[in-house]
Amino acid sequence: MKVNWQGVYPAVTTQFFSDERIDIPSTQAMLDTLVNEGVHGIIVNGTVGENCSMSGAEKRQIIAAAKEVINGRVPLLTGVAETTTREAIAFCQDAEQLGADGLMVLPGMVYRSTEREAIVHYQSIARAMNLPVMVYNNPVTYGVDVSIQGMEVLAREDNIVAVKEATEDTRRITELFNAFGDRFTVFGGVDDVALESLMLGATGWISGLTNVFPRESVAIFELAQQGRYAEAREIWRWFLPLLRLDTIPTLVQCIKYAEQLAGRGSEVVRAPRLVLPDAEKAYVRGLFEQAMATRPDLSGVSRVSAA
Repeated sequence: MKVNWQGVYPAVTTQFFSDERIDIPSTQAMLDTLVNEGVHGIIVNGTVGENCSMSGAEKRQIIAAAKEVINGRVPLLTGVAETTTREAIAFCQDAEQLGADGLMVLPGMVYRSTEREAIVHYQSIARAMNLPVMVYNNPVTYGVDVSIQGMEVLAREDNIVAVKEATEDTRRITELFNAFGDRFTVFGGVDDVALESLMLGATGWISGLTNVFPRESVAIFELAQQGRYAEAREIWRWFLPLLRLDTIPTLVQCIKYAEQLAGRGSEVVRAPRLVLPDAEKAYVRGLFEQAMATRPDLSGVSRVSAA
């Protein structure tokens, strides 16, 4: 199975009312804006989307709402972060029926799997449906690394087509290409090493801070694809202080607060998460205001200037 997944795919937030109910109109408006500003795909129900804080019914509601507003303009993927393999299969089958174009699958949550268990989890999901599957490999957060040897096993599953590589070790990008050629579509999965990942051959970038600055994110990707690394590097250096927010435990709160500062969403999160305390807000606000004061000129980047 081949997919044409490339470019910048924001892992989008889920917008909530002040009482923590899902705000579907605001979520759809945010998605529409991102697509109109040039992102290449959308991922709902990821970590940034507060997957593990929502019920199964709510996550299915988000897929349906996203499908309606995106309307085929870009690929729509959903995160899969259920606590058991059985629940994950049921969710994925429903996602297929709801019109998702693909799945970004995490290992089973709560229980820390061995690599063998994670591999069987991915195999079981892939064999239960026809949707293309992206392996989300994040050993730093989830405690299990699907190694090159593990990916050799998963390569036998025709619909496991992509990897979100979030080991924070950019050497893994090269190791994947050396081992598999173009068998897998490789996405960089850590915001603050995304440019390095693109330079090493990753065909996409799954990003949290793209929710706040989508045009700049797309510009970095487009410039990297064109080999215009000096220009990409200038935008990268401007963006990096904000991208660091994607690597800390309060990444969701930081990204949503930055969205609010940018007029793109609300800082409201669902408990047990809490909005940032004032001192942390001041830090994020300082980064955002500095970014706005020094925002780069994108007029020379073809896709972004035309978006």
